[in-house]
This record gives sequence, structure tokens and C-alpha cells, in this order.
Amino acid sequence: MDTRLLDLLVCPICKGALQFDREAQELVCPRDKLAYPVRDGIPLMLVDLARDMTAPAPEATAAAQTSNADAPV
Repeated sequence: MDTRLLDLLVCPICKGALQFDREAQELVCPRDKLAYPVRDGIPLMLVDLARDMTAPAPEATAAAQTSNADAPV
């Protein structure tokens, strides 16, 4: 991602600075704990598309439900 563009973009909620996670292709707001996707080099700065970084990963949730299903009642 172009560093000049990153300097201009801010979180749409708190207007704070964003950090680019190159591996995940996301712009991260450390204050709000949200990650905005970057697709084909275009940041998608819609709150509805942001990933909540405090929520458990879908894989972890599914694994926990599977292990709870196996537990005796």
C-alpha cells in the first residue's frame, strides 16, 4: 500500500491513525480494535465490512462448539 495514501486515511469511527497489516491485507485501528479489508489495493473503509479484532476467530468458535458437543452431560 502506498505510504502517502496510508498517511491520508483515518478510521471512520474515531478519526485515528491506521496501521497496515501487509500479511492480512487490512488497515487496523488499534483504538477501536477494528480491521478494514484492503482488496486489490483498495481500502474498504466501511464500518459494516470491518472485522472486530476482539471477537474470537470463526475457527476457534467452531472448535469450541465441537468439543462441547463431545462432553458428557
